[in-house]
Amino acid sequence: VDACNLYLANEYGEMVLLASHGLVSTDDVIIPAGKGLVGLVARSRHAINIDDASSHPDYYYIAKTGEERFRSFCGEPLVLFGKVIGVLVVQRVVAQKLSEENRSFLVTLASQLALIVADISTSIYKPSSINLHSVGIKGAPGIGIGIVQLCENDELNKVPDAECDDIEGTIKQWHNLLAAVRADIKADQAALGVQISESVAGIFNAYQMLLSDQSLIEKVETEIRAGHWLPGALRRAILYFSELFRAMDDPYLKARHEDIQHLGNKLYESWRDVNSAAKKTKEVSKEPVILVGVQIGISEILSIPAEQLAGIVCFKGSSLSHTAVLANALGIPAVMGVGGIKGLQVGERLIVDGNVGQVIFRPSDVVVSEFRQLINQERLFLDQLESLRDKPATTTDGITVKLFANTGLLADITSGLNSGAEGTGLYRTEIPFMVRESFPTEDEQVKVYRQVFTAYPGKPVYMRTLDIGADKQLPYFPISNEENPALGWRGIRFTLDNIQLLMTQVRAMIRAAEGADNLHIILPMISSTNELDTFRQLFEDACDQLRQEGLVLCRPKMGVMVEVPAAISQLPFWRHKIDFVSIGSNDLSQYLLALDRNNAHVATRYDHIHPAVLHEIYRIVSITKQYNLPLSLCGEMASDPAAVVLLLGMGVRNLSMSTVKLPQIKWLIRSMSIAMAEDLLAQALRIDSVETIRTMV
Repeated sequence: VDACNLYLANEYGEMVLLASHGLVSTDDVIIPAGKGLVGLVARSRHAINIDDASSHPDYYYIAKTGEERFRSFCGEPLVLFGKVIGVLVVQRVVAQKLSEENRSFLVTLASQLALIVADISTSIYKPSSINLHSVGIKGAPGIGIGIVQLCENDELNKVPDAECDDIEGTIKQWHNLLAAVRADIKADQAALGVQISESVAGIFNAYQMLLSDQSLIEKVETEIRAGHWLPGALRRAILYFSELFRAMDDPYLKARHEDIQHLGNKLYESWRDVNSAAKKTKEVSKEPVILVGVQIGISEILSIPAEQLAGIVCFKGSSLSHTAVLANALGIPAVMGVGGIKGLQVGERLIVDGNVGQVIFRPSDVVVSEFRQLINQERLFLDQLESLRDKPATTTDGITVKLFANTGLLADITSGLNSGAEGTGLYRTEIPFMVRESFPTEDEQVKVYRQVFTAYPGKPVYMRTLDIGADKQLPYFPISNEENPALGWRGIRFTLDNIQLLMTQVRAMIRAAEGADNLHIILPMISSTNELDTFRQLFEDACDQLRQEGLVLCRPKMGVMVEVPAAISQLPFWRHKIDFVSIGSNDLSQYLLALDRNNAHVATRYDHIHPAVLHEIYRIVSITKQYNLPLSLCGEMASDPAAVVLLLGMGVRNLSMSTVKLPQIKWLIRSMSIAMAEDLLAQALRIDSVETIRTMV
């Protein structure tokens, strides 16, 4: 062929020329949405192969490209997840269609290119460009307007390998580095002064705990003794622990890999400062500042005066990272995972909209004015949420809903209380097991769990037994590769096959709650009566053992987490064997829909208000009502406003969610009636489309 051109669709449906071989000029070539042969290929989602392009009624001429030299045209759509994202065009000077053999190759090439170019920005960045958008993940709510300050850390994962010529001296250097960074973190915490909340203090405590954890310390020492210099050893250790968390399906646990990376970068930065001739100094403008970077650490956030920091933008990261947690606690708007912003420059104006997860750079004065009005409206709304902290989540027609917090790390145990949580609806016990080099002892588990009961005195605490397997692996007890791990050796199946571990954990839970009657033990992934009966016998044995050892205990309540569809029909059989039911909406939705929401190929099809999910949850609610079984629901469904409306209509009165979402959900509940929720549910149950249900609610 004589010309090959690649077009990529922008947010307006226009086709932007991304790359070309054969055209005279390629600067700022944009074909309007639906125009020309390129637009026809995109609209029809089908290839066009003709020998004379200029004679076609859809021909669209752009003079500066010199395209008139080419007669033939063959365009192939680039399709990703069912959507046309671009068009690949080849042309010849002679009027001759492309052969079927070559067309077949072009189809294959276009399919591969769709995967490669999907994340490339189509923004044409010029000094005159205004109101350019970049969409990411909502990290912390709010709107901020300020100038860009880039955070360009030398990331630890770029450190090269090098040999260690003094092993004992390097190990000593490692311990000195730990002490220095502990002191830095303590200074960062002190720098917040009276602004610090318990949830923020918990983040700093978590970093201090990680720095004191023997598994991390020993892992770095092991790598040093293997002959690696300190930065290389640190890189390997941080990568090891980071990957443990990154591989997990649970979004909360997955986000913890970012905390490990932040800590690794801070350790490396401290090492580099000590070993370099001069430290970097940053000039901070007196104007409101937006921090922008790949990943932004706590120290960088604290380096900007609180009254000056207007927003945070991370190219990577999730809404559950500690960067987002800190931003939430400090009231700083944040957008995570924007994937980079083309042409962004230091000192230019930026709008961070954490409410919808978007960034607007080079905003016009009119846009800035509109967003300033939104900021003023938000302040009034946040004042309203703050005033609701100690008030019940009671609907306008007098029905009260209990709102609980999901927790897992010690760092955020108390943040739920600050948001008005009435207990812990889901405490994930995996963390103490996963960050160690061996199984934690009973006493070690008691120490961790007791902090939860201390934080929530007299309030319900729902503790899930060890839920590992599939994506959540223990480094010291690897589970062999399974063809289908999601349906394999995980949850209660794993712990019952390693019943000594389960006995130790149940004993630790009961000991941690000594003298309190607020412990609720949840069994994950339960699917058969045999599993339930086996655990009940273990539970009775644990209680008997502890009584004989002199422990004064209040018998804990024991229930099942309904996340395997097989459990639903068996609830009537189990009604005399359990004290409560907890719906795990994340896994239940995935198993009902046969969709992995973390698989990019199918994630867009995942929605927990899918009609099938709604009908099955309604069935669970009906069964538990019939047999007077207390019911709660945890997972992301509990913090989705549309889902919450429908759940209230079903009769769900206990919800457990991320602490960040709790105030908004309380406001929602207090702003509506159960009668309205029941009416909307009745309509939703007659609809077979997710999109229609969401629009209706």
